Amino acid sequence: MTQTDTIISTAPAGFDDWRLFEGVRTRRVLAFAVDYALVILLVALAVPVVGLLGVVTFGIAWLLYAVLAPLVALSYIAWTVGGPEQATLGMRMAGIRLVRYDGQPIDWMTAIVHAVLFWAANVILTPFIVLVALFTRHKRLLHDLALGTTVVRTERFLAVA
Repeated sequence: MTQTDTIISTAPAGFDDWRLFEGVRTRRVLAFAVDYALVILLVALAVPVVGLLGVVTFGIAWLLYAVLAPLVALSYIAWTVGGPEQATLGMRMAGIRLVRYDGQPIDWMTAIVHAVLFWAANVILTPFIVLVALFTRHKRLLHDLALGTTVVRTERFLAVA
């Protein structure tokens, strides 16, 4: 028995229902596009705020520009995926959510690590990491495998849970 089999065997009842994962790949891509647009909008709103803070702090706050985009993106992920809905706004629109195989809720730290692993895998392996979902059980990506998480259809998951 491999480690993956152990994780899957300890998954809550109902994870073997294929309907939980129907259309998840497409919905995940759409959710990513919506979330990317929202983060860009949030960064655009934060830029003038940091500019004004820089004037008030005699330029010290302008140092935030170097980390503004990652700070906004990670805050957005922690707040949404780490919140009670377990999904970003794009994921909610697509009708999907992130869940853990051990049944525990996603906390803000797991949400941040999930995002950081996704971007690190993208930098190292290019966008071809998305192809992993074609060959893994439950359409999981590398960062899902590393954290014991998966993305499911929200309405079907709540009906099973």
